Amino acid sequence: MNRLKLVHPDDLDTKNDIIIDIRRESEFKETGIIKNSIKLTFFDDYGQYDLLSWLKEFKKHVKSQDQKFVLVCAHAQRTDMLGNYLLNELEYENTSHLEGGISLWLRLKKETFN
Repeated sequence: MNRLKLVHPDDLDTKNDIIIDIRRESEFKETGIIKNSIKLTFFDDYGQYDLLSWLKEFKKHVKSQDQKFVLVCAHAQRTDMLGNYLLNELEYENTSHLEGGISLWLRLKKETFN
Protein backbone atom coordinates (compact mmCIF):
# COMPACT_ATOMS: atom_id res chain seq x y z
CA MET A 1 0.00 0.00 0.00
CA ASN A 2 1.34 3.39 -1.01
CA ARG A 3 1.45 6.24 1.44
CA LEU A 4 -0.52 9.43 0.79
CA LYS A 5 1.71 12.51 0.70
CA LEU A 6 1.07 15.48 2.97
CA VAL A 7 1.76 18.97 1.67
CA HIS A 8 2.40 21.59 4.35
CA PRO A 9 0.62 24.91 3.68
CA ASP A 10 4.01 26.64 3.32
CA ASP A 11 4.91 24.23 0.51
CA LEU A 12 1.71 24.52 -1.52
CA ASP A 13 2.38 26.16 -4.89
CA THR A 14 -0.88 28.00 -5.63
CA LYS A 15 0.37 29.02 -9.07
CA ASN A 16 1.38 25.60 -10.39
CA ASP A 17 -0.18 22.85 -8.26
CA ILE A 18 -3.58 21.47 -9.20
CA ILE A 19 -5.55 22.12 -6.02
CA ILE A 20 -8.89 20.34 -5.65
CA ASP A 21 -11.08 21.46 -2.77
CA ILE A 22 -13.59 18.71 -1.97
CA ARG A 23 -15.55 20.60 0.70
CA ARG A 24 -19.22 21.57 0.46
CA GLU A 25 -20.50 24.88 -0.90
CA SER A 26 -21.43 26.04 2.62
CA GLU A 27 -17.81 25.49 3.68
CA PHE A 28 -16.50 27.46 0.69
CA LYS A 29 -18.73 30.36 1.70
CA GLU A 30 -17.68 30.17 5.34
CA THR A 31 -13.90 30.18 4.84
CA GLY A 32 -13.26 31.02 1.20
CA ILE A 33 -10.95 28.90 -0.92
CA ILE A 34 -7.24 28.83 -1.64
CA LYS A 35 -6.29 30.83 -4.74
CA ASN A 36 -6.67 28.81 -7.97
CA SER A 37 -8.47 25.94 -6.22
CA ILE A 38 -10.96 23.88 -8.15
CA LYS A 39 -14.20 23.45 -6.20
CA LEU A 40 -15.20 19.80 -6.57
CA THR A 41 -17.42 18.74 -3.66
CA PHE A 42 -17.17 15.05 -2.80
CA PHE A 43 -19.49 14.47 0.18
CA ASP A 44 -22.90 16.12 0.39
CA ASP A 45 -24.47 17.46 3.61
CA TYR A 46 -25.49 13.90 4.54
CA GLY A 47 -22.10 12.28 3.97
CA GLN A 48 -23.23 10.73 0.68
CA TYR A 49 -21.25 10.82 -2.55
CA ASP A 50 -21.49 9.86 -6.21
CA LEU A 51 -18.05 8.51 -7.04
CA LEU A 52 -18.62 8.08 -10.78
CA SER A 53 -19.93 11.63 -11.26
CA TRP A 54 -17.14 13.05 -9.11
CA LEU A 55 -14.46 11.14 -11.03
CA LYS A 56 -15.87 12.37 -14.34
CA GLU A 57 -15.37 15.98 -13.19
CA PHE A 58 -12.03 15.18 -11.53
CA LYS A 59 -10.63 13.74 -14.78
CA LYS A 60 -11.29 17.06 -16.53
CA HIS A 61 -8.57 18.56 -14.32
CA VAL A 62 -6.28 15.61 -13.57
CA LYS A 63 -5.61 14.21 -17.02
CA SER A 64 -3.30 11.30 -16.15
CA GLN A 65 -2.56 9.00 -13.25
CA ASP A 66 0.95 10.42 -12.85
CA GLN A 67 -0.12 14.09 -12.69
CA LYS A 68 0.45 15.77 -9.33
CA PHE A 69 -2.54 17.23 -7.47
CA VAL A 70 -3.38 18.30 -3.94
CA LEU A 71 -6.72 17.61 -2.25
CA VAL A 72 -8.12 20.06 0.32
CA CYS A 73 -10.88 19.70 2.92
CA ALA A 74 -11.50 21.22 6.34
CA HIS A 75 -9.11 19.19 8.53
CA ALA A 76 -7.50 16.65 6.13
CA GLN A 77 -9.78 13.80 7.22
CA ARG A 78 -11.99 13.53 4.13
CA THR A 79 -8.99 14.05 1.87
CA ASP A 80 -7.11 11.30 3.70
CA MET A 81 -9.88 8.83 2.90
CA LEU A 82 -10.41 9.97 -0.69
CA GLY A 83 -6.70 10.45 -1.36
CA ASN A 84 -5.83 6.95 -0.21
CA TYR A 85 -8.56 5.55 -2.46
CA LEU A 86 -7.27 7.49 -5.48
CA LEU A 87 -3.69 6.48 -4.74
CA ASN A 88 -4.12 2.82 -3.88
CA GLU A 89 -7.26 1.74 -5.73
CA LEU A 90 -7.18 3.93 -8.85
CA GLU A 91 -3.37 4.28 -8.94
CA TYR A 92 -3.08 8.07 -9.09
CA GLU A 93 0.55 7.96 -8.03
CA ASN A 94 1.08 11.67 -7.27
CA THR A 95 -1.90 12.11 -4.96
CA SER A 96 -1.33 14.37 -1.98
CA HIS A 97 -3.43 16.36 0.46
CA LEU A 98 -3.05 19.57 2.41
CA GLU A 99 -1.74 18.99 5.90
CA GLY A 100 -4.30 20.21 8.44
CA GLY A 101 -6.71 21.17 5.66
CA ILE A 102 -8.10 24.67 5.27
CA SER A 103 -8.16 24.91 9.07
CA LEU A 104 -4.34 24.90 9.35
CA TRP A 105 -4.11 27.14 6.28
CA LEU A 106 -6.23 29.76 8.05
CA ARG A 107 -4.42 29.36 11.40
CA LEU A 108 -1.20 30.20 9.55
CA LYS A 109 -2.89 33.41 8.32
CA LYS A 110 -2.80 32.35 4.70
CA GLU A 111 -5.11 34.10 2.24
CA THR A 112 -8.38 32.73 0.91
CA PHE A 113 -10.76 34.06 -1.73
CA ASN A 114 -14.54 33.95 -2.16
